[in-house]
Amino acid sequence: MRLLTHNMLACNIKGVTKGYPLKIEATKTEEKETDFNAGFLRHIYPKLDWKALREAAASLGLEELPEQVEPSQLEDEDFLRRFHHVLLEIHLEEGALVCPETGRRFPVSKGIPNMLLNEDEV
Repeated sequence: MRLLTHNMLACNIKGVTKGYPLKIEATKTEEKETDFNAGFLRHIYPKLDWKALREAAASLGLEELPEQVEPSQLEDEDFLRRFHHVLLEIHLEEGALVCPETGRRFPVSKGIPNMLLNEDEV
């Protein structure tokens, strides 16, 4: 699971009001090279929760993203390559995503998060 995917997931347990961002408990990550596409990065940036992305990256030991992004940085290839690396090349393969409100753990196996709820959580 890429951090792009993580940035769009939330805990949907009935009654939960603060189910985003999910905390990452990683037991295995992989780096998978992907083609660099600056246009895609500029397009997706406004749709992301930057703070959540930085927190997710930091939980995986990646401290290469700035606290805030200035519009001019979206034209800087060095910044875009670091952004690309964190967003698209780092994969959570094994571990769990944890709801910040309830502590409910959603397992991640072979890169796929299992976000299915139990009957009592719907």
